[in-house]
Amino acid sequence: MFKSDSLFKWLCLVSASIIGILMLGFFIQLTVSSSEIWQTYGLGFLASRDWDPVNDHYGALPSIVGTLVTTAISLLIALPLAFSAALYLVDARPLVGEILGHAIDLLAAIPSIIYGMWGLFVLAPLMQDYVEPFLVETLKLNTLPVVGKYVGSDYNGFGLLTAGIILSIMILPYICAILRDVFLMTPPMLRESAYGIGCTKWETAKDIILRYGIRGILGAVFIGLGRALGETMAVLFVIGNIMDMPENLLSGATTIASTLANNFPEADGLQRSALFALGLVLLVMSFSIQILAQYYLHATSAKRGEER
Repeated sequence: MFKSDSLFKWLCLVSASIIGILMLGFFIQLTVSSSEIWQTYGLGFLASRDWDPVNDHYGALPSIVGTLVTTAISLLIALPLAFSAALYLVDARPLVGEILGHAIDLLAAIPSIIYGMWGLFVLAPLMQDYVEPFLVETLKLNTLPVVGKYVGSDYNGFGLLTAGIILSIMILPYICAILRDVFLMTPPMLRESAYGIGCTKWETAKDIILRYGIRGILGAVFIGLGRALGETMAVLFVIGNIMDMPENLLSGATTIASTLANNFPEADGLQRSALFALGLVLLVMSFSIQILAQYYLHATSAKRGEER
């Protein structure tokens, strides 16, 4: 028994070490391969707006901004939908909840390139013919003092908003599945007690389920965030692939992942180094988000422990 326990311990240690070594290897490879661009531009590469392969000038800012904006849009759309869907699936009749749950789960099995093709041939035309004209010509959001600069007046169906909508559909099943499991872990006694004192379903969800499952909910958010940050093919089809700073949510843009996919096949020299640097930036962004998530979850757990 002792030998088997010792063997299992060493196997776990080796497995964890391999994962750590792989992650360190990724970081070292990206750092070494991007050294030329850092030596040429320094940290100014992150703030530069230029991407001109002809004159060998490169900057990461448009790709970083596009990545952050599309991710933010996707979370703003997906989170309320996933939260509402998960609540309904928990309270729905078993047969209805099971059918709808499987339907949502199937969305996660669709390849990203299929989402991209659907976005190219269905969503982008819908955005161009109906949604964006409604925002610009009917609601005239582009004329409002503050909102106007984020909407703009030119549109063609491709841009940040369309990419954000595609991403929201893609991350919805992941967030919904986790939230559903989190809500199911809430002790039935707590929910029944809330209903017993006259709480509505919304009050029960807000004050009982949300507070009880905060760690799982935040975990769902960060899983969706990580999924959206690195998505390539679906975004590539609908974002417009404009290597410039986006003027508004309806204008074409680019993300780090789509920039890498578009430019790597023909890249060499300084451009290749710039692309490796973008990959390093994406890796650091993902790690930073995970570190912040773990810190926040730890702080939240400690605070709840003190309250108890």
